[in-house]
Order: sequence, then structure tokens, then C-alpha cells
Amino acid sequence: MKRAIGAAWLVAALTILAAQGALARRGGDLVVDRAWSRATPVGAPTAVGYLVISNHGRLPDQLLSADSPDAVSVTVHQMSMAGGIMRMRPVVGGLTIPAGGSVSLDPNGDHLMFEGLKRTFKAGKAEPVVLHFQHAGSVRVALVVR
Repeated sequence: MKRAIGAAWLVAALTILAAQGALARRGGDLVVDRAWSRATPVGAPTAVGYLVISNHGRLPDQLLSADSPDAVSVTVHQMSMAGGIMRMRPVVGGLTIPAGGSVSLDPNGDHLMFEGLKRTFKAGKAEPVVLHFQHAGSVRVALVVR
């Protein structure tokens, strides 16, 4: 019983911190925050990740790739609507983070696609992902699963 109550408090605290951006990670001039994912059903082959990347530098940077120990591959996908049909395609050549600007990966647009899941994403857990940038290098991020 005590363990269940402790786990519930941890989930609540992580959710509040993530919503407030308190779990932000810094990599050079970049700040990555509001990183989260949805829980997946048992046996699901894919998951998605969302986050905001802010560039406080004077030069643009590029998200070149990403990886996670919990998936065979992680790619940035671009979502578009045409004629009422949603299409998703991998971003080719990297995702540009403009100088002094930010990019949101969110449920209504671009996102991280985790393919070949090695385990289920469970609510209350944090899923690791490493983002690889052209200038900022590698930035480790934890996606809070909701």
C-alpha cells in the first residue's frame, strides 16, 4: 500500500515538473523541455515523443538524429494534412532549430517516432532518449510517460 502511494506521488510530481518545464535539459545554447510521451499498449511496435527545443544562441542548430535504448530506431517525423489525409514522413537532412527561436514537437505536428519498441512505455515512468545536434552535440532527455 505504501509503495502504491509513493508511486502515485512520484507520478504526480513528475507530471507537474514536466508541465512546468522543470525537467529541462541544457546542451550548449539549446534547452530541451516539456519532454513527454503517451503510454503504449502491451506489444505496441511504436511510440511517439514530444518536446520543445529552444535555441538561445546566435547560430541555428540542427537535430540530426536521436536514439533510445528502448527502441530499435528513433526518427524525427513530419506530419502534414492534404485532402483530409494525414501523412507522416521522416525529416530528411535534420530539423533546424533557428537562432533565438524554438521548435515544438507536439501531437499536432512534428514528433519523435520510436520504432521497434523493446518494452512498453508505462505511465509514470521516464523513457530515455539522446538527441544528437550538429553544434550542441548529444543531449540526454527523459520523456515523462503519461
